[in-house]
Amino acid sequence: MSSSDLLRQPKQRKLLFSAGISWLFDAMDVGLLSFVVTDLAKKWSLTSSQIGVLTSINAIGMVFGAALAGIFADRFGRKTILLWTLLIFSVASGLSALAAGFTVLCILRFIVGVGLGGELPVASTLVSESVPVKDRGRAVVLLESFWAVGWILAAVVSYFVIPKYGWQAAFVIGAVPALYGLYLRRAIEDSPEYLSRRKEPKLTFGERFKRVWAPEVRRSTLMLWILWFTVVFSYYGMFLWLPTVMEAKGYSMVRSFEYVLLMTLAQLPGYFTAAYLIEKLGRKFVLVVYLLLTALSALWFGHAASEVSLLIAGICLSFFNLGAWGAMYAYSPEQYTTRLRATGVGMATAFGRIGGVIGPLLVGLMRDQSVPIATIFTMFFVTVLVGAAAVLFLGKETKGLEIND
Repeated sequence: MSSSDLLRQPKQRKLLFSAGISWLFDAMDVGLLSFVVTDLAKKWSLTSSQIGVLTSINAIGMVFGAALAGIFADRFGRKTILLWTLLIFSVASGLSALAAGFTVLCILRFIVGVGLGGELPVASTLVSESVPVKDRGRAVVLLESFWAVGWILAAVVSYFVIPKYGWQAAFVIGAVPALYGLYLRRAIEDSPEYLSRRKEPKLTFGERFKRVWAPEVRRSTLMLWILWFTVVFSYYGMFLWLPTVMEAKGYSMVRSFEYVLLMTLAQLPGYFTAAYLIEKLGRKFVLVVYLLLTALSALWFGHAASEVSLLIAGICLSFFNLGAWGAMYAYSPEQYTTRLRATGVGMATAFGRIGGVIGPLLVGLMRDQSVPIATIFTMFFVTVLVGAAAVLFLGKETKGLEIND
């Protein structure tokens, strides 16, 4: 079944678009932050280390959000936790516009991160469990494609709003998802797999943790934790710094926003090609190939000397990196059975988010020490290769598998 056939089924189409819009808002908030810090750095005279702290504190919240939301989603349902996480991050984002100092903004961005980190694994688990097995991978990658739309919106909003109205206006726009939650409450249902098992005895956190590392799934868990850490570390280290890196290469704020918008547009075909190939060639193939090409693109971007080379390298980086993200979100829920699925994905995501804390913070420290951009992106090249190796040597192919308790 093609993606067009999948989208013709009303119930699946409604779920995909409803969850996708919430995913879009997640991406828009993360994207807005990458542009906001460029403006804040000037107006608040922030150092590179402070920018790193601000972007990392968001990721620290995502660590807690991913772990807790996964556990709660297995206990209270995917829909309930999805709605709560959406409300948490949108309200905190709106309040960020009122922050008068660096510390207060960091606290609010931590709360935003809790909501953001919780929503993503829960939404992917809900969609993965709610569509037929033959469409599962494609549906989750299509869900992930809404991330690119959110980043594109963030780039557009930043280009037109921040230079004229300031960073506060961008955060006010980030509060819009709270209103969307009212619609989402009626629009989606919990997955049939979860509903059929919700009356079963609930496991404690300790029992869930032991089962995630039980011998039969230990190899998959180790693979996922390495994969998530390396991908999230490199993504947030690279993409949250893109506008600032462009400025460091000599472009104005507006010009750097234009280039990042062009790079962001390349994310959509990255997702769509991954969505097509994932059911044709399998999860492992798509992940390994897209990660290898992400690593090469990062190396190219860091060493690009001309304007054209920099732009093309950035486009390739966006294309392959976000295609790999889509495949990763499709692959992760397929490693566990229903009772552990949200917990397993949530824990892997939470461990990955630690990489999202370290990445931006490390880039800030390296920039303060005048480490060349080429060296920084060589580090990301090596990191992504480690993630590709984990999938290649530890991962199993899950295309077409029924995964039940």
